[in-house]
Amino acid sequence: MTDTSSLTLRRTGSLANGVRDLLLDLNEEVRGDFGLLGEPFNSRERFGERLDSYASRPGWETVIGYQGDEPVGCAFGGPLVPGTKWWSSMLQPMPEDFTREDGTRTFAVQEVMVRGPWRGSAGAGTSRLLHEKLLVERAERRATLLVDPSRSDGRLKAVYESWGYRNIGDQQPFPDSPRFATMVRDPLKAPA
Repeated sequence: MTDTSSLTLRRTGSLANGVRDLLLDLNEEVRGDFGLLGEPFNSRERFGERLDSYASRPGWETVIGYQGDEPVGCAFGGPLVPGTKWWSSMLQPMPEDFTREDGTRTFAVQEVMVRGPWRGSAGAGTSRLLHEKLLVERAERRATLLVDPSRSDGRLKAVYESWGYRNIGDQQPFPDSPRFATMVRDPLKAPA
């Protein structure tokens, strides 16, 4: 079992100083572990396009975990701004008062990735630690994320539910993306 108390968490709002390459490498390793790199949506190039788009938005940030100098994983996201397309891909229409964004209402967790040795019971909470560190200083009132419920026999979706998220419907944000369960946690902070 890996001791998460010895992890160092670093927060950044930029892809400078090697952060972009590190996130691309993490994506490639983690997606590769699950045999997903053969899917165009999960390729290094397509992930890089999404990453660049996300990181160009105001308020975007990432938390990267390290064991010594070894990166173990990351979580990143940003606030949903007025005119966001986040809710436009919902397959079930949502009420306008739910989807109206002002830049302070909803934080979108765009990715949580953890390398093999720090995943599952071996990591004893590494994913949650990265996720909560990303959210702890945020001022938004709720969080949202997307999860592919067909992966891991639904176990990943169940993990997010244990963190206080609830499924509100499905969306397919890109033509080559999976159909995702859209999850929301309100309030933003984790349940005790």
